[in-house]
Amino acid sequence: MTDEDRLPVVVAAGQALERSELVTALELAGRAVEAALEGTGGLRSRVGVVSVVNILSRVGPSPAGILARRAGLGPVRTEVTTVGGNSPQWLVNRAAAAIAGGSGGTFLIAGAEAQRSSRVRREQRALGDDSVSGPGTGTEEDAGLPPDEVVGDDRPGMGPAEVNAGLVAPVHVYPLFESALAHQAGRDPAAQREFLGTVLAPFTEVAAGNPWAWFPEVRTPAELSEVTAENRLVAEPYPKRMCAVMGVDQAACLVVTSLGTARALGLAQGAVFCWSGADAADVWFPSARPDPGRSPGIAAAAGAALGAAGIGPDELSSLDLYSCFPCALELAAEAIGISLDDHRGLTVTGGLPYFGGPGNNYTLHAIATMVERLGREGGTGLVTGLGWYATKHSVGIYGGSPPVGGWAPGETGPDQARIDAGAVVVAGEVGGRAGATVLASTVVAGPDGSPAAAPVIARLDDGRQVAAAAEETELAGLAGLSLVGHRVEVSGGPPRYRVAG
Repeated sequence: MTDEDRLPVVVAAGQALERSELVTALELAGRAVEAALEGTGGLRSRVGVVSVVNILSRVGPSPAGILARRAGLGPVRTEVTTVGGNSPQWLVNRAAAAIAGGSGGTFLIAGAEAQRSSRVRREQRALGDDSVSGPGTGTEEDAGLPPDEVVGDDRPGMGPAEVNAGLVAPVHVYPLFESALAHQAGRDPAAQREFLGTVLAPFTEVAAGNPWAWFPEVRTPAELSEVTAENRLVAEPYPKRMCAVMGVDQAACLVVTSLGTARALGLAQGAVFCWSGADAADVWFPSARPDPGRSPGIAAAAGAALGAAGIGPDELSSLDLYSCFPCALELAAEAIGISLDDHRGLTVTGGLPYFGGPGNNYTLHAIATMVERLGREGGTGLVTGLGWYATKHSVGIYGGSPPVGGWAPGETGPDQARIDAGAVVVAGEVGGRAGATVLASTVVAGPDGSPAAAPVIARLDDGRQVAAAAEETELAGLAGLSLVGHRVEVSGGPPRYRVAG
């Protein structure tokens, strides 16, 4: 093998979006695959592995196999990932490592969601429209196809403590992290919401210029932060326009191969180089994290990737930080060592609330967009992806020119051991009434805007932590409040709390 045969590059990328026609996720993914492979000559015949990012819609056990068959690929190894928005970058890191290690091969990575189409179908059937077809899972094509191999970490994102406190939906968990960040900055929920409007408004400007964005419109900070009938409060401090939008029909595809293969196919001119990548995780369950306002997992992955690439954050020309909720941006910026108003901007894509949040697949769009920019302008770019509740983290560094010394993996083993060792014991039951100090809190808004729930993560005086729901009699008095730093009394199993004093 030559050195070029061990140098991984992204040689093709495609994206797809559908606003009117009813489609399935696999149909949309097929469009992105064809967009990526169009005009690439013999690249289609070189694909040896087809990886599909976990699709939330029902697609049967062989989505990668179906895509490969539809695209005329084969024979290929097929696989599908576990749940996690880190999965696209994790797959690129994995493919780059295989190529750099001498295994060779060409890897096609695709993902899609068609949640808009699914919602429209449900609505039309509810109105008695029998002409509307079923969900179109693609399972009718599974005959004769073996199930795709499942790859990735399949641990659930929440434990019994989170479930018992009602902390299951991301839109209820991420506001807890935001409350810790607001407390560090000395802001109450209203002031934090106003601040976040200024952070997110530039994202809408990027989305407005992205032809694949779901909401290509510029919004002012006030339009993002003010709570109105159209921008209802979801969970303090987040209104609707600060939350990832899942109801989209979007798809993306990348092809990762070696520079040697790209050169043999006449595709080297447009290739973008994989410089380095790293993966890490925070303490797995949010209730056991010692500081909900920090992410040592992102710090480990980003630090390792940058270190392996031999550059610092100031040497990057472009960034795309995962942005399902504002706190994901804040955690990443602090962990990487950049400011929220960095002159480069924090996204090339537009962010999940404005570009769109197609399930686990946003980061594949971010990489595709980053590749397009670096191929056109040169420079180096960093992309982050995260899964579950800021739990699983994957980081990639890309360049318009070859990396010095070739692709290099970032080593996070020692950091991961330290992170795991920092997990705090979580109490599933509290006898009597025990004192605790709140580390993170939110107030979940009901349909009429009044408090429907108010979960907290709190540290008991004995050093253990709890995830606790508010006692019913407490809810009305918690509207608009943050309890971070306040004392509460916790009791029972599952734990419930009331404000002390």
